[in-house]
Amino acid sequence: MRLGDGETFHGEGILAVTKALLQSGVSYVGGYQGAPVSHLLDVMVQAKDYLDELGVHVEACTSEASAAAMLGASINYPARGAVTWKSIVGTNVAADALSYLASAGVMGGTLIVLGEDYGEGGVVAQERSHAFALKSLMWLLDPRPNLSSITTMVERGFELSEVSNTPVMMELRIRACHVRGSFRSKTNVAPAVSTRHKLDGPPKEFIYDRLAHPPATFRQEKLKSDVRLPAARRFIAENKLNEIFPAPENVGIVVQGGLYNGLMHALRTLGLADAFGASRLPILALNVVYPLVPEEIVDFSRNKKAILVLEEGQPEFIEQEIATFLRRAAEQPGLRDLQAVMLHGKDFMHMAGEYNLEAMVRGLSKFVGLHAPHLDTAPGAAWLKSVQSIKDTATASLGALPVRPPTFCVGCPERPVFSAMKLVANDIGRPHVSMDVGCHAFASFEPFSQGNTLLGYGMSLAAAAGVGPMSARRAVSVMGDGGFWHNGLLSGVASNLLNKGDGVLVIMKNGYASATGTQELLSSPPEDARMIAVGQSAAGADRTIENTLSGLGVKWLRTVNNYDVAEMAKTYREAMTTKEKGLKVIVAEGECQLERQRRLKPQVAKSLSDGKRTVRVKYGVDEDTCTGDHSCIRLSGCPTLTVKDNPDPLRRDPVATVIDGCVGCGLCGENAHAAVLCPSFYRAEVIQNPSLLDKLLHKII
Repeated sequence: MRLGDGETFHGEGILAVTKALLQSGVSYVGGYQGAPVSHLLDVMVQAKDYLDELGVHVEACTSEASAAAMLGASINYPARGAVTWKSIVGTNVAADALSYLASAGVMGGTLIVLGEDYGEGGVVAQERSHAFALKSLMWLLDPRPNLSSITTMVERGFELSEVSNTPVMMELRIRACHVRGSFRSKTNVAPAVSTRHKLDGPPKEFIYDRLAHPPATFRQEKLKSDVRLPAARRFIAENKLNEIFPAPENVGIVVQGGLYNGLMHALRTLGLADAFGASRLPILALNVVYPLVPEEIVDFSRNKKAILVLEEGQPEFIEQEIATFLRRAAEQPGLRDLQAVMLHGKDFMHMAGEYNLEAMVRGLSKFVGLHAPHLDTAPGAAWLKSVQSIKDTATASLGALPVRPPTFCVGCPERPVFSAMKLVANDIGRPHVSMDVGCHAFASFEPFSQGNTLLGYGMSLAAAAGVGPMSARRAVSVMGDGGFWHNGLLSGVASNLLNKGDGVLVIMKNGYASATGTQELLSSPPEDARMIAVGQSAAGADRTIENTLSGLGVKWLRTVNNYDVAEMAKTYREAMTTKEKGLKVIVAEGECQLERQRRLKPQVAKSLSDGKRTVRVKYGVDEDTCTGDHSCIRLSGCPTLTVKDNPDPLRRDPVATVIDGCVGCGLCGENAHAAVLCPSFYRAEVIQNPSLLDKLLHKII
C-alpha cells in the first residue's frame, strides 16, 4: 500500500482497487463485507494505522444501506468517498439511500465498488447492477480485467463523478476481483478533507437544493438528464474511457469491458486472434457500460456490415440502447448507410447466464459464419467437437453420479443444531422452517433438508410472519448473528414483537460474519476473550445479543451450547410445544470452527515448541460395534464421518469411520447419545510431549 511513483505493484484485482483508492486521494471508505469484494474492506481495516497517517477514515458498516448513506458526506463537501459491497443483493439493500444520493448529486467524487456476483460461482439471485444505474441515472463502469485498466478506471471514476456531480458504480466480476497482475503505482495522496484536515463547519451558505426533498427533487430530475448526463458523456469521450481495437474486417464486436478477456480467449480458439491480443475483428470495449456515448457507437458502426453485442445477463439493456442510437442516427443526412447495419446479440447468445468460453465460441461462430464466411473458424469447430467428445465420454464412463452438494465446514457449530431439529421433527412433525442467508443455509441440503423460504439476509423471521399464523405448528426461523445485526433485529424481531407473533427464532451465535470471511460484529468476542484456554469457545464471551433481546421485551430466551445435541433438542422441543405465547428465541452458541482453529493453532504451536504437554481430541468408530445402518451419518452430515469396507468377512454392510480431517468437535458421539444410536463411537486423546505419568500409563495399558 505504501508503493510510490514508478514502483511496480504485484497482486490481485481487489488489492489493486485498494491501492488505486489511496492514489486517488480518497477521504473516507466504508462498506459491508460480501464475496468477491469482502477483502477490500478487510485490507482497509487491517491497514488502519497507515490510513490514519493519511487521514483516511475507514468504517465497517452494519449494512449496505448504512454504507451508501456514508456517501452523503460528498454532497456538500469536496471529499472523495468510496464504499463497497456484494451486488446485486447489497445494492438492493442500499437502493433507498442510492436513489436519494443520485437525486441530490455530489460535489466530491463518490465510487461504489460492486462485487458483481453473477454467473457460474455466483451465490445470489442472478440479477445485474445495470438496472440500478438506469433507474437512478448513476454511471456504471465495467473495466477490462487487468490491473492497469482497473486502477485507471478507479481514478477516472472519481473524476467522472465530480465532472458530472453523479455517483459512479464500478462492477467487478468474480474473476476480475481475483485476476493477478501488475501495474505502475503512484504515490498515495493525502486527502484535502480528512481526519487530519477537518472541516471548519457546515457550508457557509445553506443550499436547500442539495436535499433530495420536494420541491428540490423536481429540479434535480431535470439536472440529471439535461446537465449531468451530457457532462458525463463528454468526459467519457474526451478521455477515451472506452477502447477501440481496430481491425480490417467490416464486422465488429461491442463487448462489456469485464467480458473482454473471455472474448479474446474465444477469438484465439477460433483462430481469429493471436496470443498478444491482436484480433481479426474490430472491437469496442465498453469500460463504461452506462451511459453509452451515441457518437462512439455511431462512429464504430459506420462502414460495418454487422455488429455483435456481447452483454451478459437479461434483459439486453446495451443492445437495446445501441439499436436506438443507430435507428435515430440513420435518419440523419449522411448516415443513411447505418440502416443496413445488422445488429446481433441475444439472437446468437443465450439470454440468461454467464458467457463462458464455450458459449462465446458458439455465438461468434454463428456470427462470423453469417457475415464473414471468408474467415476460417475451423479451429473453433474442432475445439467444440473435442469438448463435446469429452462430455460424451465422461457421461458414458461415469454414468449418473450422485449429487455432491455444498456443506458445513468440518466441526461447524451449526451442524449439531440442525441435527437436534431433525430429531425433534421426527417426534412432533416437521414445521415450516424459514431460512436465512449465511452458512446455515447449507441445512437446506442433505442430510437435513430443512428450509422452505430464503428471502434475504436477516429476513428469515420476517419471512415467517405470514405463514406462522396459518400453521398448525409454530413456524421456525433461523438466522446468524451477522444477519441479526444486519436486518434481523428490526425487520424480524421488532416487527414480531409489535405484532405479538408466536414463532421460534434460532440465532446462530458463532461470533462473526462467518460466510464472508469472519468479519467482526457488534457481538464478536473481545480481543482478551480470544486467548481463552484450548477446548473452550470464545463466542460466549459477549452477551450483547441476549441483552438486546431482553431489552426489546423478549420473555422466552434461552442460550444453549450448540455441541450439546441432547440439550439443544430438549430446548428446541420446549420452544415448539410450550403453551407460553410470544416469540421464543434460542441463542445457539458455538464459535465459528474456522476462527477457532485460527485462534488455537498459534497457542498449540507455542505449547509444543515450549515442550508443554498438549492434548488433541479425536473421535473414531469401533468397527466391531458398528451395525452398518449409517444412522449416524444421516443425522450428522460431517464430511469426516464416512464409510469403509467392513473388515469382518461375514458382514457385507460398510462400517462408519472417522477420517483424518476430524477436529474433535464431538458431534458424532453427541448425536449417537441424543438419538440413542449404537454405542460405536469412542473418544481418543492424542498426547504430544507426554508427561512421565502419561508414559507410565501407556506402558501399563
